[in-house]
Parts: sequence; C-alpha cells; structure tokens
Amino acid sequence: MVTEHLSPLDLAFWRIESAAHPMHLGALAVFEAAPQDPGPGSGHGPGPGNAGPDAAVRAAALLTDRCTAVPGLRRRIHDVLLPIGAAAWSPDADFDPARHVFLVRTGDPQAAAGPLMARPLDRSRPPWEAHVLAGPDPGSFAVLFKFHHALADGLGALALAAMLFDEGPPVRGPARPAPVPQPGGSALRSLPGVLAARVQDVGQALEIGASVARAGLPLGVPAALTAVPARTGTRAVAGLALDLDDVNRIRKVAGGTVNDVLIAMVAGALRRWLVGRGDPEPEGPGPRALIPVSRRRPGGAQYGNRLSGYLLRLPLAEPDPLLRLHRVRIGMDRNKEAGPARGAGAVALLADHVHPLGHRLGGPLVAQAARLLFDILVTSVPLPSFTFSLGGSRVREVYPLAPLARGHSLAVAVSTYKGTVHYGLVADAAAVPDLAALAEALHAELDELVREIS
Repeated sequence: MVTEHLSPLDLAFWRIESAAHPMHLGALAVFEAAPQDPGPGSGHGPGPGNAGPDAAVRAAALLTDRCTAVPGLRRRIHDVLLPIGAAAWSPDADFDPARHVFLVRTGDPQAAAGPLMARPLDRSRPPWEAHVLAGPDPGSFAVLFKFHHALADGLGALALAAMLFDEGPPVRGPARPAPVPQPGGSALRSLPGVLAARVQDVGQALEIGASVARAGLPLGVPAALTAVPARTGTRAVAGLALDLDDVNRIRKVAGGTVNDVLIAMVAGALRRWLVGRGDPEPEGPGPRALIPVSRRRPGGAQYGNRLSGYLLRLPLAEPDPLLRLHRVRIGMDRNKEAGPARGAGAVALLADHVHPLGHRLGGPLVAQAARLLFDILVTSVPLPSFTFSLGGSRVREVYPLAPLARGHSLAVAVSTYKGTVHYGLVADAAAVPDLAALAEALHAELDELVREIS
C-alpha cells in the first residue's frame, strides 16, 4: 500500500494546532421540523409525532449509521519515520461512530456551539465530529459539524458533510489525488525542466516573503481585535441571517461583486461595533483581513487544502458606507489582478517550501506569529443551491465557523444558502464579551447600505 502523506499545507495546519487554538472548521446547520408523516411505508421522513428530542435522536442515529460508509471519515493521521517530521493518513482499525457523533440537549444551539468549538478534536482518531443539538422547539434541532483543517478546507468539508445528508442532487465528493505521471526519457533530459521549476518556486517564495514584509506590522489595530493569551477564555459563537436580495440590490447599484459587499459589511460593522462600545474612533489604514481563496480545480482532488489568500486592509476609518464599499472593491480588484499566487495573502503557499521537519519544529512558532501576518480572518464558503435535509428535516440555516488564530479575538465566515446570507462569528469569549452586538452591527450596516442606494 502506498503511504499517503499529508501535503505540506495540510501538515502545517496539523502542526500549528494547540489546545488553546484548535485548527478545525465548523458549520452549524439549523433544521426545521420534518413534514407531516404521510403514513407507513411512504419512505418519507418523520412527522410531528417525532418532534423535539426524538427528531434529534433520529438525526444522531442517521449520522452514526451513515458516517461508517464514508471512507474519508474513517481515516486518522499518524507520524511516519520518513521523511522526518512528516505525517500520513491511515484507516482507523478501531473506528467507532460513537466517538464522533454526539447528542447534546440545549436550549440555544449557538450558545452550545461556542464551548464545543473551543474543544480540540482527538488527534488519535479521525479528525472530525458531529454534535446533534436538541432544541426546545418541537421537531427542531441543529448539528454542529467539526472538521480539522488538515482533513479538508471549506469546500472539502462541505463535500464530506454532504455525504451524511439525505439523498439529493450530487455534490462532488472527495477524490484521491491522481498519480503523478513520471517523466519519460533520461534523467538528464528532464534535469533542465526540474531546475527551472525549482528556480521558479524559490522566486515565488521570495516574492511572497517580500510582500509579507511590505504589508506592514499590526500597527493601529483596534484592541478589540486582539486577544492576550493569558486572558483568553472559551469560544463564543453568533450567527446572523440576512436577505441576499438586499445584498444583490447594493451590488447592482454600487458595482463590484457580492463578496465585495459582504466584506465591506464586515468593515462597516466593525466600525459601528467599536464606536458603540466606546472605543476610540478608528484611524489609519485599518486592520489586515486575510481572505482565503480556493485554488481547487474542477474535478481535482477534494481531500486536504488547496488554498491561497488575499490580504486586504479594511477601511474602518471611512465613515461613509458607500465609500467603504468602493475602497474594498478597489482593494479586491487589485488582489485579483495580481492573482492568488502572489502577494502577502499567498503566505499559505510558503508551506510547500518547508521540509516536514520544519513544520514539526516550527509549527508552534508559526502559530504564535499569526498576528504578524494578518489581523482578522474573513472567509467565504460557497454552498450549492439545493436543499439539504436529514431524516426528512430540512436545513433552514447554515452558519460557517472558522478557527481562531493565536492573538486574534475574532474570525468571520460567510455563506449564502437558499436566498439568505449567513454570517458565522467565532470570538474569544473573554476578549469579546459582546459578540451579539457585533452581529447587530452587521444588520445595521446592511440596512444603512440599502438606504444609501434607495
């Protein structure tokens, strides 16, 4: 059997994790009550008679049963002897679904999600979990999915989670990487090409490193966006659902893309939140937002990470919401023109130039240096247009949740699903005790942008 090593970027995510800063992605899926049961033998989901905790119990049973049939969820990560410092995937011979699917009774799924996001995954088992959160309303429940970043990026995690839902339109599942073709002919004939590729790789690494240096240190970053490690607490989670039609109206009038509007809303909400809590008026160029960019090719391998990123200064000092959007649009256009393989945001690509031993020894140092690279994570996770369901209960809301880097107090993730924009906010609970106020500020920012274009 060929050993399947973790890619350099997957290995980096595995090595930089710490107990206080776990590196897993999350998604909080909120379900609505299943439709009326049409009767025995219909093949449809449960009706009102299975409301409340019974619906959650059924969901947990389905997840427990289905996860055994997904090979990608039965693999664990283990260290290997060669190359030194590397790690590889292997089947978990003792795989037990009961160690990955849990039933939690709670009155508030978002409140329960915070402590669960703070808890690291068991590194001796396949790195994922699903927590079924039984809600107080009849038939309603939520599921918090957790996937380690070494297992998959946002798109890969979506493909894995989709295999656990009821049958629907196909979502491309994880595919193993295709074997790398061996060059024909003699080694001498292939040597010039190999050397040229190596020189090009080194040149790219030097260019990215220089861009990181030019991006500047975290100067003038609002104190609310930083977390002092000695004072950090557990995680807090907040979700906000907004009308996608409003976002599209803004885009059509102001120009740019939907993502430009969503990022500008984060900038405006941060400004409102800071001013509302009595902090000094924002000044300077603004905090540096890392905006991940997928480099995954259609039909390519879905396991692991294929990520780069853009770095963007959020114009918090600009009081006019439309001018904020304009500045975000200009910055994003500049990033797109340069491409995802250049600039300070492409720092993830540097992982390819580090020996596995370097990841093992330097992982903790890299994790501590996150604040030197960026100040806040703002990521977008695309979702398909069809309706997800589990045991006949349909997903009503999906809040993506991002990992929180050391020294950061806040991470923002956003997705669109069934005509609704869903913001998922993850914060250090000690550094940001008023996360609900930031969610309200996002809503207020959208309302003001709509008024400005009307």
